[in-house]
Amino acid sequence: MIKKTHHFKNMRAMAIQQTPLKSEKRILLEHEHVPEINKIDVYTSKGGYSALKKVFQNKMTPDSVIDLMKASGLRGRGGAGFPTGSKWSFVPKGNDKPKYLLCNADESEPGTFKDRVLLEKLPHLMIEGMIIGAYSFGARKSYVYIRGEYTYAAMMVEKAIQEAYQVGYLGKNILGSGFDHDMYVHRGAGAYICGEETGLISSLEGKKGWPKLKPPFPAVEGYLKCPTVVNNVETLACVPWIINNGPEAYAKMGTEKSKGTKMWSVSGDVAQPGVYEVELGAPFSVLLNDCCGGIRGGKKLKAVIPGGSSAPIVTAEEAFAMTLDYESIASKGSMLGSGGMIILDESRDLVQVLKNLSEFYADESCGQCTPCREGTGWLEKILHSFTEKQALKTDIELLDRISSNMLGRTICVLADSIAMPVQSYLKKFPQEFQKYLETSSNTSRQRRAL
Repeated sequence: MIKKTHHFKNMRAMAIQQTPLKSEKRILLEHEHVPEINKIDVYTSKGGYSALKKVFQNKMTPDSVIDLMKASGLRGRGGAGFPTGSKWSFVPKGNDKPKYLLCNADESEPGTFKDRVLLEKLPHLMIEGMIIGAYSFGARKSYVYIRGEYTYAAMMVEKAIQEAYQVGYLGKNILGSGFDHDMYVHRGAGAYICGEETGLISSLEGKKGWPKLKPPFPAVEGYLKCPTVVNNVETLACVPWIINNGPEAYAKMGTEKSKGTKMWSVSGDVAQPGVYEVELGAPFSVLLNDCCGGIRGGKKLKAVIPGGSSAPIVTAEEAFAMTLDYESIASKGSMLGSGGMIILDESRDLVQVLKNLSEFYADESCGQCTPCREGTGWLEKILHSFTEKQALKTDIELLDRISSNMLGRTICVLADSIAMPVQSYLKKFPQEFQKYLETSSNTSRQRRAL
């Protein structure tokens, strides 16, 4: 059984300080290698908080800040890829209710660990982006909802917030602008489902972390039934660069529909796993070979999970034909997601991989929706029957039918997060399942009750 921290056990080693590579396009990680960049004086010496000063000293209006984000083409980096400026603009104007900004730092997707680098090494970059974002739609309070297991990261963010208060970047009348803003850290309790924005809001309110039906959307009725914006860590970290360099400069990077850069968490069978930042639209081979040093041990690539464990799998041929942007990856039947790329070499048993994922999602289902509560358990049991060589020929069709009945039938997308991978593995690697059928016992088998 996958434990909740299993996929993070060795991630600290993967996310260690790395010398910038020529193939990277570092705008967020530009100063990641600078010693003590997590401290406000070092961050400020590298241009930190200049974007915040620019907003207030130039007396930019909230609407002008939102317009800059729209013009930049920045899309959410947490998985959904929704345009950030549009999301901020949805908050009702003239509403008497308080408004809130929530930073989603509940990085629980297996294979994803890029936000942790920002939280631990560049917390002020995120904080600066949060203050600017909060100003754009009038939020006087914000919360960093951080993964419970991220003890060190939470400590770094807490210290950074305290430093920001001490120099007047948080609190009353920030930089003489008349804008007040307070920021807090809230640690989660280890539930994967709280990474979903409405589940996160429920948890922050002190309730069971169950996702909610939409509408109403959080921008209209979110935290404490007030207008709320939820943004990912990486998304907010992009804001200062856009303010300082202009939306045109940001929009010049990437592709027509996928602007800017993207941080990738690369794990699996590569020589140099870690966190890399490359321009959107870069060839997959640049990330695999130039950044990660190719497949470990000289083996061949078998498959790639591009955007975290919930993303459908792609074949080696599809991977080498794709570029690293939302549209190209979608054209291969997968999704960019959170950028948690998992590389699998020719020695990997993909049925075993899928079985491990099914254990995780069955364990993490909140149980609110029947298709998810029951379906994740069924998928897990059937996949166990394959790996235990007790599978029936009808099990392949059963996997497909159960996953089909889970897709789009639940409040949140946790059910889809295992149903989509199941269907993609069945479609693209049918021989992996057939191999187990050929070795299954022909005698009567005692199957687990479904």
